[in-house]
Amino acid sequence: MQDGEIDLADAALQLARIAEPDLDWHAARAHLTELARDAVDLAAETPEGDLAARAGALAGLMAGRHGYRGNAETYDDLDNANLIRVIERRRGLPVALGILWLHAARAAGWPVRGINFPGHFLIALEDPAQADSGMRLVVLDLFAGGKVLHRADLTRLLKRFYGEKAELGPNMLAAMSSRDVLLRLQVNIKSRLLLMGQTQAGLACVEDMLRFAPSEALLWREAGELNQRLDRVAAALRCYGRFVELHPSGEAAARTRVTMGELRARLN
Repeated sequence: MQDGEIDLADAALQLARIAEPDLDWHAARAHLTELARDAVDLAAETPEGDLAARAGALAGLMAGRHGYRGNAETYDDLDNANLIRVIERRRGLPVALGILWLHAARAAGWPVRGINFPGHFLIALEDPAQADSGMRLVVLDLFAGGKVLHRADLTRLLKRFYGEKAELGPNMLAAMSSRDVLLRLQVNIKSRLLLMGQTQAGLACVEDMLRFAPSEALLWREAGELNQRLDRVAAALRCYGRFVELHPSGEAAARTRVTMGELRARLN
């Protein structure tokens, strides 16, 4: 599919359903419909072109009426990245919450973007009409209930992640594609699974990412590494081979070819 055709919330819902088939995904989908309807009503009551009013209204809907908040107490809990669980508990990671906020804002017809900010997923409501002064943005922290972040706040966040010398660059508020948002969600899950030593589950998560991002070369290499760790030599070779097809030059490709030669020797 073209990126613009992807229903971000529904795709995240299906990934959650794959991970835990026994969860009530029908109730979660009904909630997505409810959010969309509420957002349409909200848009009719919000002044046209007023980004501050839109930000306040969206926060009132998501954090106020529906009670969505970040979950700092159990941040590393896998439930915080499973959209069905997030909907059930009204708690989650920034990117999982962000998917729901993006869903509501888009249902309202408001231009909005996900922002791949270092260490903290954000969203921004935007006003394309402000062409003469560049695109006007209001950046929101979903983890804090939709708090508006100004330049000084963003700089503090950046320094917390990269150190005191870090400076806010012009591309740090660039829009993310739907695929990139889904990848960020799944990377959170995969990283936690691997930290818990669940290599098989981590591989399954990488394979899920390859369902919707099959051109991401690094995912193929990671799938190869995880298959190799599980002693699945033939599968590892297939994944490494696909990585080299997508990324044929450079040091990583050269190292991967060496690894493939060693694995083929094992098969012989």
